[in-house]
Amino acid sequence: MGYKSMAACVADLEKNGHLIRIKQEVDPNLQMASIHLRVHEAKGPAILYENVKGSKFPAVSNLFGTLERSRFIFRDTLESVKKMVQLKGDPSIALKNPLKYAGVPFAALKALPLKSRFGSPITQNLTQIDQLPLIKHWPMDGGAYVTLPIVYTEDADKPGVMNSNLGMYRIQLTGNDFIPNKEIGLHYQIHRGIGVHQTKANALGKPLNVSIFVGGPPSHSFGAVMPLPEGLSELTFSGALGGRRFRYTKRGEHTLSSDADFVITGKVYPKENKPEGPFGDHLGYYSLMHDFPLMKVDQVYHRNGAIWPFTVVGRPPQEDTSFGDLIHEITGSIIPKEIPGLHEVNAVDEAGVHPLLFAIGSERYTPYLETKQPAELLTIANHILGFGQMSLAKFLFISAKEDAPQLTLHDKEGFFKHMLERVDWKRDLHFQTKTTIDTLDYSSEELNGGSKVVIAAVGKPKRVLGTEAPSLDLPSFVRSLKCGFNGTLAIELPPFGNYESEKLLIEELTNKLKTQQGQLTAFPLLLICDDADFIAKSFSNLIWSAFTRANPSHDIYGVDSFVEFKHWGCKSSLIIDCRMKPHNAPYLELDAEVEKTVDAMGATGGPLHGII
Repeated sequence: MGYKSMAACVADLEKNGHLIRIKQEVDPNLQMASIHLRVHEAKGPAILYENVKGSKFPAVSNLFGTLERSRFIFRDTLESVKKMVQLKGDPSIALKNPLKYAGVPFAALKALPLKSRFGSPITQNLTQIDQLPLIKHWPMDGGAYVTLPIVYTEDADKPGVMNSNLGMYRIQLTGNDFIPNKEIGLHYQIHRGIGVHQTKANALGKPLNVSIFVGGPPSHSFGAVMPLPEGLSELTFSGALGGRRFRYTKRGEHTLSSDADFVITGKVYPKENKPEGPFGDHLGYYSLMHDFPLMKVDQVYHRNGAIWPFTVVGRPPQEDTSFGDLIHEITGSIIPKEIPGLHEVNAVDEAGVHPLLFAIGSERYTPYLETKQPAELLTIANHILGFGQMSLAKFLFISAKEDAPQLTLHDKEGFFKHMLERVDWKRDLHFQTKTTIDTLDYSSEELNGGSKVVIAAVGKPKRVLGTEAPSLDLPSFVRSLKCGFNGTLAIELPPFGNYESEKLLIEELTNKLKTQQGQLTAFPLLLICDDADFIAKSFSNLIWSAFTRANPSHDIYGVDSFVEFKHWGCKSSLIIDCRMKPHNAPYLELDAEVEKTVDAMGATGGPLHGII
């Protein structure tokens, strides 16, 4: 649908049974976020909050709460956009099937931005930061945040909309040392386009002009997070997906989205930062307080009938999961074409996306050899870890398509089992140390820094995976031993102290296990943890704990390990220490008293009765 505004999208969703209204007053301090989380967990509808305490503006959330609803919102354009992206990745396919792609040029016409020359709805009204819905999501958050912002910047060397960047970077509106109504925090992670723009502005000694769009056609939000092929701008993609050209206007040095519900304009000056955070983030932990760019506010615009959209992030799956699902649906076929030999790659949502990648590639280098070992897979792995935001991954598991042609990454448990059946820990571990990882990942003691490991496996199965914990002679400090997912054991130890003392403790454990290797044959992966029952309860718990809390260079050990010319491996089971460390950020927990108020809303006669 070619929605002209957020209100148009809300009306369409309500008309078709995809949205409910909450008329009673709701508190932006934790309660609104809690409502959202409950409704999302129940796979419920989008929610319009008509009466937000402390603000005259209504708010909406859970717009993209299910993949089905996202597809519904873009039902008129989704297929044409898929074709457009496919053509960008491989233009020759249009020659092979011209009828299938015949409509693409017409869809592309909607991709061209359009300047509003005779007035713009966004300039109808002015307000201030403290009049907006100031939504605080988690108890330890540093203040209120914008969680669906579209942050617009331009290239200082090549100004203009066609050289702009759209990105979704969280915005802290209140709290910490920010001067109310005059200063807000702009948080962006590494490997983001805005960083290039700020670097160029800094080099010229100029402030970076920033416009933050909130609301408007939902296609704009998707455009801001799309990993687009080189040369395809976020603005043009937003127009094509929305079936409506991206309309904009100018106010002084700032570009404003004409269709947005709100626009916050301001400047980021060189070397002017302030502490931002904490913030409950999408890995399921808080990101902590750090210095990030300070944005000095110029104006806050809003259109008539403005609606404030928001989302809540936390331990996956959350609403951003369906974002990712639709993104993968649109672009999934493009990335393999960019990397020779790659068939599939998937950022694993259960691990918070960036920490863990699964991939399937070809292994064709040595067809003349009967004994197989990873070769082409390692070339592909290096490509993956040098490609866009996939470069932020810590763990990359990659298998050979030839070993199981029917294997797909849609079956995450099946893929992980396939890897554990075939992996050879003596040869299949390939580390990168002192490198970059996701800004939000606190498994390392260094912000933005950590390590990576590629695990590449080929050939026939080497073992049958165990499903029941073996009887092992373990040191007295082991609190519990549980069998988790096929071939994995959860070993509960006392809380982590420091790396020096824990190294000695784990050395004692591995020495004990070294004498029992025969009983570990069916269990190639051992997880040292704080709660063995939690790890063993579900595959999701295992993935989340193991790969969000571990820094490969520091937290991987092995039974009967060795170093051979700087190559590290082990002759028996691999060990990952996924206990919480002192430098890890706290995991997210809801406020019990706020939860009671949401319980009441779900009771008979409440606005959420029958939904949560």
